[in-house]
Parts: sequence; C-alpha cells; structure tokens
Amino acid sequence: MSIPQLDSPAKPAASAPGRTPAVIRLLVLATFVVILNETIMINAIPRLMDALHITEQTAQWLSTAFMLTMAAVIPITGWFLQRVSTRRAYTTAMGLFLAGTALAAVAPTFEVLLGARIVQASGTAVMMPLLMTTLMQVVPESDRGRVMGNVSLAISVAPAMGPTVSGVILQFGSWRLLFAVVLPIAAVITWRGLKQLENVGEPKFSTIDWFSVVTAALGFGGLVYGLSQFEGGDVGFAAAIVAIGLLAIAVFVVRQLSLQKRDAPLMDLRTLRHRTYTVALIMMSVAFMAMLGSMILLPLYLQNVRGLSALETGLLVMPGGLAMGLLGPTVGRLFDRFGGRVLVVPGAIGIMLALVGFTQVTMTMPFWQLLGLHALMMVSLAATFTPVFTLGLGAVPPHLYSHGSSILSTLQQVAAAIGTALVITVMSARAGALRSAGATETLAVLGGMRLAFIIGAVLSVVVIVTALLLPARADNSGEVAGGHG
Repeated sequence: MSIPQLDSPAKPAASAPGRTPAVIRLLVLATFVVILNETIMINAIPRLMDALHITEQTAQWLSTAFMLTMAAVIPITGWFLQRVSTRRAYTTAMGLFLAGTALAAVAPTFEVLLGARIVQASGTAVMMPLLMTTLMQVVPESDRGRVMGNVSLAISVAPAMGPTVSGVILQFGSWRLLFAVVLPIAAVITWRGLKQLENVGEPKFSTIDWFSVVTAALGFGGLVYGLSQFEGGDVGFAAAIVAIGLLAIAVFVVRQLSLQKRDAPLMDLRTLRHRTYTVALIMMSVAFMAMLGSMILLPLYLQNVRGLSALETGLLVMPGGLAMGLLGPTVGRLFDRFGGRVLVVPGAIGIMLALVGFTQVTMTMPFWQLLGLHALMMVSLAATFTPVFTLGLGAVPPHLYSHGSSILSTLQQVAAAIGTALVITVMSARAGALRSAGATETLAVLGGMRLAFIIGAVLSVVVIVTALLLPARADNSGEVAGGHG
C-alpha cells in the first residue's frame, strides 16, 4: 500500500483541528442508517402479524434475531478489522446491509424476512467497530471529544428515532416501505463512501481461530437468546440457555488468554488491563441497560396503559431523542475543553433522577411531565456516552483500538438484551402477582412497570459510582490496572 494514501486521511485532522475528517463523516452517516434499522421494526409488529399471519412472539424474532446476530458477529470484528483495509471493511459492511435490505423489501414469507434481517445485522455489526477504530486512528486526541460527539449522535439518536421514523412511514403504506425507503438512502451513502473513502492504517495478516469464532457466537449469541426467552415466561428453559451461553463465554475467555501468549487472539482481552477502559465499559453497559429498559417500558406504558397510537408515542419520545442528538457535538466540545468528569457525574445523576421520576407513573400523569422526564433521561445519556466512549478507548494503546471497540460494541448488545429481559421479566412477574391479588388488568400492568422502573433506578446508582471512578482525561501512557485482565 502506498505511503501517501496512508497519510491522506490523517491530514484533514492534523491540518485543520475543528474539522471532522471526511472519512469519519461518511462512516457516521452509514452507521446512522444501519443502526436506525435496529429499532425500526418495533412499530411494525402489528402490521407484520396481519400481513404474514404470525403471532406476536414470532414477529418479535425480527428484532431478537437482529440483536443475536450483532452479538455473535461483533466479537469477530476486532480480528477482521485488523486484517482487511478500511475500504474492504466498509464494502463488506454496506454490501451485506444493502443485500439484506433489498431482500427484506421483497420478502414473500416470514422466513425470508428473518433471513434478510440476519444479513442486515451482519453488516451493521461490522460498521460500528469500523467507525470507532478509524476515528481513534485519524483524529488527534485534542479533537476526539468533538468528533466522538458527532459519532454518538449517530449511535444514540438512530435507535431513539427508529420508532418515530417507522411510525411516520407506516402511515403511508405497508411494512415493506420501511425497507424500500432505507434502501436508496443506504445505496447513495455506499456509493459516496466508496468514491471518497481512503484506507487508514496497514492491514496485518493473521490466521483466524475457528474454535474462538464458534465459542464467541455460541456464548454471546446464546446469552442474548436466553435472556430474550425470559419474556415468554418459560424461565427454566431461558435460564438453561443463559447458563450454556455463560459457559461458552468462559471457554472463549480461557481460549483468548492462551492465544494472547502467541499474539493471535480473536478478541484481545489485554484491553481490560487498562483501568479507565474497564470502568468505562462497566458504566456504559449499565447505562445502556437502564436506557434500553426505559425505551421499551415507555412505549408499552403509553400504548397499553394510556392508549396512544404508535405515531403519537413516537412523537412524544422524539424531543428527547432529538435533544440527545443535537447535544452530542456540544458535549464533545465541552469534553475537549474541560475533560470528562464535569459531564459524566451530572449526567449520571440526571439518569438516576429521570428513572426515579418514572417510578411515579400513574394512569393520569400529565404527558408534558413524561416528555420532560424522557428528555432529561436522553440529555443525561448524551452527557455521559460521549466522554465515556472517548475516555475508555483513549486509555487503550493504538494497536488495541479495534479490539477495544469490538468489546465495547459486543457488551452494548449484551447489555441491551439483559436490560430488555430484566425489565420484561420483572414487569410480567409483578403484574401477575397483582392480578392474583385481584387488581384490574391495567393497574396490574402499571404496577409491573413501576417496579421495573425502580430496578432501573437502582441500576443507575452503579452508573454514578463508576462515573466517580473515571479520570477527567484519557491517560494513554499505558496505565495498567494491577495485574488483572
């Protein structure tokens, strides 16, 4: 690979601080489109049940399979991104995503649609770590907060906007439109990307350990699948699958530790020796669990308890999602100037206050109050995510960036699944207990939701504790925690 080509993406960053390199802008756009897709199906479930003659449990698989595939594929991306050029990785990610979207738009049966979602998810799984790794390589440290702010805009606003976007699209036609609208946008972004994208870094040839691939897929996929089964109420089966998943993850970890001695791990766990990275990882995972839990509970409450339509629900949660996105770049700039603690500690407290507020939901809580609590939650998450991503990855040496971002993305998926399972299980169990005690259906569901929000509020205490442990700035001098990892 020629040297000038290697240097060129870094030049805009180096010569013009305050400007986001074009490569990052392209990757952010592409990531926004592919992540939007993760939550776009939520509102379409009733339509799909009618059109494809399937039950709600079956329809739910369109979202579950997406998450499962992400959890199974992301662990491989750390190795994949080191081995191929930026353009190859981008072509693979967007090619898979486009093929999946096109197939989904014309899917004649549920099975084909499910297959299409899995292909889409495989592309999405490559995209997120690719964006993070490239960012850490081309953006100078002084500018990372601002650029990461733009990135977190894509990563956080996309799932928040998914239900709103699909609510609007579904007003105009069938569920196929969801894919038909995304396809040309994704195609244009792919074409622009291939025209402008240059390779960053030098690919390293390394062999792949297939045993690690299988145990990672079985472990992380099994864990996410097992957790998703708690919703069905068959707790014994779900617990068994989770146990198998955890066992496979344990085998995977042991395998990686032995491969590290030969410097050929699929997922390099030496990243966990960096204390700041590990603290950031824990904080991000718990915050994600709390966020996804509330993202699932709030629409359920608004639609099932308060009787709003999918579109009205989407519009009510839209201001929070937009506030989160618009604040991303500002948060990033503040981070570059003042460091992380100024943002992360108030953000963590805001998350807790919002969740405590949600524990007070009633049959008649004013909508403006719900909107305010949701906006507070989203703004607080915006204040925490950007600094946490930047501090965490900044604490890892450059040769471990791709592994650091792939571990971060894997845990994000697992945390999302744990959050969802926890919320649904707690809610169903509590609602069941209240029903047996003679409460009406609506009051039983409401009681279940309140308890689930209480669990979220308790989780947010962990976010505050970890926020206090984070440093103000990333220390890249190789700070290593005492011998663990």
